[in-house]
Amino acid sequence: MIHYTTNKNKAYLKGICTLQKANLKNNLSDQEIEMYGFVTVDHTLEMLEDLNAIEPQIVAKDDKGVIGYVLAMTKKSKFDIPIILPMFEEFEKIDYKGRWVSEYNYLVVGQVCVHKNYRGRGVFEKCFHLYKNTFAGRYDFAITEIAVTNQRSRKAHKKVGFEEIHTYTDSYQTEWVVVLWDWNDSYPHI
Repeated sequence: MIHYTTNKNKAYLKGICTLQKANLKNNLSDQEIEMYGFVTVDHTLEMLEDLNAIEPQIVAKDDKGVIGYVLAMTKKSKFDIPIILPMFEEFEKIDYKGRWVSEYNYLVVGQVCVHKNYRGRGVFEKCFHLYKNTFAGRYDFAITEIAVTNQRSRKAHKKVGFEEIHTYTDSYQTEWVVVLWDWNDSYPHI
């Protein structure tokens, strides 16, 4: 049985690290990347503890351990992970409903991952259901960026209600699509 919860202890964060490492782009073959998608940022346990001190992380767990997660990140973490700083800077240039994204009270999806043996079973959607229920009362929307080449992730985010609002290329020559899930929108995904 799979349980969906917010992070309860350090063991959950260690489980997130383990699942993340198994799905880092650098640790996957080209075939796995195309088939399963990938994660980009390699968070340390300390980084996850810092994020968790601000907002809880969403975890899917079975009797074997963490099998899925969605990380929550606020503006307070803007400078903590250098590889994502360009994303935060891009938010200052994106108009959403007549205001810059950076002017809203938003929550960044720091990363989402589901163990490959559990994909296609609704884990992604149920994690995001809990994410919305946990945070929608405090934030205007969830936002993140996805590598343009990560088609599986783009499709999965669209399925739960994210819309693609912007693309840009960072200084590493990676092309990103910024996706936003407006929790005030009446779109009935979750």
